[in-house]
Amino acid sequence: MSDYHLFRWANDLAAHHDRFEDPLRLYVQASEVLFALGVVALFLFASPRIRRAAFAAALSAGLALLVAHFVAGAVDRARPFVDHPHAHLFLAHSADPGFPSDHATAAFAIGFALVLRHRVLGIVALVLALVLSVGRVALGVHYPSDVFAGALLGLAAALVLWIPPLRGRIDRIADALGRLVPSKLLAVRRSS
Repeated sequence: MSDYHLFRWANDLAAHHDRFEDPLRLYVQASEVLFALGVVALFLFASPRIRRAAFAAALSAGLALLVAHFVAGAVDRARPFVDHPHAHLFLAHSADPGFPSDHATAAFAIGFALVLRHRVLGIVALVLALVLSVGRVALGVHYPSDVFAGALLGLAAALVLWIPPLRGRIDRIADALGRLVPSKLLAVRRSS
């Protein structure tokens, strides 16, 4: 099945099933805030091991988004709602290049960085990233290949920052920043 046909199938599914489209749209719209708050909460309230994972996740997302910016400029691929005016667009969105998906790039970078350091948290983040990616396609904002490319960029960024010399530096910086967390937040973490 081609990229367009997969997009069209998901987009038509959303157009004909409000029970699918409505919660998906709400999640997709809130996803940036949810991922950002999740990483911050893990850094502030979790153990040193998870704090390192959260810091690595934030750095992986930043690195992946930086690369995605240049790829988007080089490829300059139109979004499906621009290429196909008959497509159903469920979110207000600019007509900027859609390849790769920034949302998928950041979400998968966070998920893969977490899975390398804490399997359960990482798997939860990867499932949320997958739902986000399916949602971006179904809601008319991306082609499947846009989100797949974002997932690959996220994976690559997480793996680059997992290289032992970089990992050690990232962990030391996360530990140093963790020592700056106010003791009241640490008390909240210890009491729970």
